[in-house]
Amino acid sequence: MANNLMDLLQSQLSDGMIDQLSQQLGGADKKQTATAASGIMSTLVGALAKNTATPEGAQALNGALEKDHDGSILDDVMGFIGGGNAQAQNSRMLNGGGILKHLLGERQGGAVSMISKMSGLNQSKTGNLMSMLAPLVMGALGQQKRQNGLDTGGMASLLSGSVSQHKQSNPAMNMITSFLDQDGDGSIIDDVAGMLGKNILGGLFK
Repeated sequence: MANNLMDLLQSQLSDGMIDQLSQQLGGADKKQTATAASGIMSTLVGALAKNTATPEGAQALNGALEKDHDGSILDDVMGFIGGGNAQAQNSRMLNGGGILKHLLGERQGGAVSMISKMSGLNQSKTGNLMSMLAPLVMGALGQQKRQNGLDTGGMASLLSGSVSQHKQSNPAMNMITSFLDQDGDGSIIDDVAGMLGKNILGGLFK
């Protein structure tokens, strides 16, 4: 079992995938895309960990994974990013917007703003990128659940452990979890962007 979901997700961010994501965003800067993608994955893993901190949240996530996210999306990541599987575009497995609404709720706009400031990628493209990556994050968690027979406690442990380990290697994760703990008013966003300059973040999110 992967003991760090962030490592599993980061391994998906190959040069080829970053190229593909940049193209899907209309020719976005590749370095900004890579930084934003890592920030988005960190934010979504943090949100998942926060959601599973309560028994109700863990049960809801477990149900969603069992119904819609078995990890098969990772079998052809490039095909998914390129929109090759048009027949399934409306399925819940690929519904990035629905996933984000559930995970982030009122914090979604603030998260987009935070990651945009961190990466330099404009907010519109950051929001689109977040919708593209959300199904992959859910798929990675679903894959771990299926392959290792994780129950709700196992999932919560994997997620909290991933966040804890990521905090040690990436100070930005502390900022992200602080943001997720706020009331959704976005007041911490400028602090996050100010404390972690773009040059520093370029290294942190690699």
